[in-house]
Amino acid sequence: MIAVIQRVSEASVKIENEIKGNINYGLMILLGIEEDDNQEDIEWLTRKIINMRIFNDDNGVMNKSLLDVNGEILLISQFTLHASTKKGNRPSYIKAAKPDIAIPLYEKMLNELDQQITTEIQSGEFGADMKVSLVNDGPVTIILDSKNKV
Repeated sequence: MIAVIQRVSEASVKIENEIKGNINYGLMILLGIEEDDNQEDIEWLTRKIINMRIFNDDNGVMNKSLLDVNGEILLISQFTLHASTKKGNRPSYIKAAKPDIAIPLYEKMLNELDQQITTEIQSGEFGADMKVSLVNDGPVTIILDSKNKV
C-alpha cells in the first residue's frame, strides 16, 4: 500500500457536486492498494499515520501526532499511486489491485483507522469520479509505502 499523507487545515471530497466528506485540521490521505496488500500492510500504515509526529507543538516544532492534536482524517482511494511510468508516456496501472481485492482492503483500512482515533473518519467513494480540495498546512506531504518499511 502506498499512502500520500498531507497535513491540512481543511479538506473535502465532492462526488457529483455533493460533498461526500470533509474535515478541518488533520490529515488528507490518498491510498493506493496493490494486489498483494493485506492486513499487515493496513496495520503498519495505520500505526505510522496516527503516530507520525508531523503536527506543531507550542514552539512550532513538528513534535505532535494526529492523536496528540485530536486531528481528523479524510481517506481517499487512488489507484493511480501505483502507476508505472517506465515505458512510454501512458502510465500502466497493472500493479493496482482490482476492485474485488481493493474495496475490501480499503474498507478494512477505514475500519482500522476508525478504531484507533476518536474523531470521525471521512472518506471518498471507491471508484467514483471525485473532486478533492485541500489546504495543505505547511506544506507537509509525506509518502509511506508498506512494501518499503526498512
